[in-house]
Amino acid sequence: MPTALSHPDRRPVLVTGASSGVGSAVAVGLAAAGYPVALGARRTAICEELAERIRADGGEAVALALDVTSDESVSFFVAEAEQALGEVEVVVTCAGEVTPENAYETATPDFEAQLQLNLVGTQRFVARVAPAMAARRRGDIVFVSSDVVRLPRPRMGAYVAAKNGVEGLARAMQMELEGTGVRASILRPGPTLSGVGSTWPVEVLQAVLDDWVRFGLARHDRFLQPHDVAAAVLAVISMPRGAHVTLLEVEPEAPLRETGPEHGTAAPRGMGREGDR
Repeated sequence: MPTALSHPDRRPVLVTGASSGVGSAVAVGLAAAGYPVALGARRTAICEELAERIRADGGEAVALALDVTSDESVSFFVAEAEQALGEVEVVVTCAGEVTPENAYETATPDFEAQLQLNLVGTQRFVARVAPAMAARRRGDIVFVSSDVVRLPRPRMGAYVAAKNGVEGLARAMQMELEGTGVRASILRPGPTLSGVGSTWPVEVLQAVLDDWVRFGLARHDRFLQPHDVAAAVLAVISMPRGAHVTLLEVEPEAPLRETGPEHGTAAPRGMGREGDR
């Protein structure tokens, strides 16, 4: 009988887009679970503050500059992270950006820039680390996608296109990596309260939310928290070897229905009947 494979005791993690939102929550959550983490983003000062907090709480973390649109930056980040923490065991791709524009009104260079960051940057990063992981015959790559793949949203054409590309890339890699011991997983979160949208003008944000309701994309007013997505990442990479979570979709749970005096239930608080479709 073959001996069952197991994870090594030490599993260093690389997190892209770790300066805010989902990326920072993933870094904090995995560090709390005992994973050494390397935080990568363009805003290195914020990453260093986060790494200091992790270390103060007893975790192991290093913060390094990372621009996933640059070959040199990606190579530097991976090399420095491995020197500080050891060989990469886990990669979580969180770097991304959304610009709230209609696709037909987006200038082509701006559209291309979003694809470069969200899609090409993801491929650039995983291509730098996956060959060595495959040679060691183990590891996890978690592609953080979005439910816009299943439910495309207006004013997010470039982001929708990029995340569809990310999932296509991940599915191709699942086949390419089969039998190598490296697990490529897709994590598809729904609407999440992260840094995305925080810099949008109020009128733009309201227009986006109105369109979500208009097209039946907002069943209620609840959002995921970044730590919810981090918990899902931990669940994926914690699976024992021999099991592979290929796709995990996480959506915000609806608020409890109110008990009505006549009909027993009422519409979820906050959205009204129009959003409860």
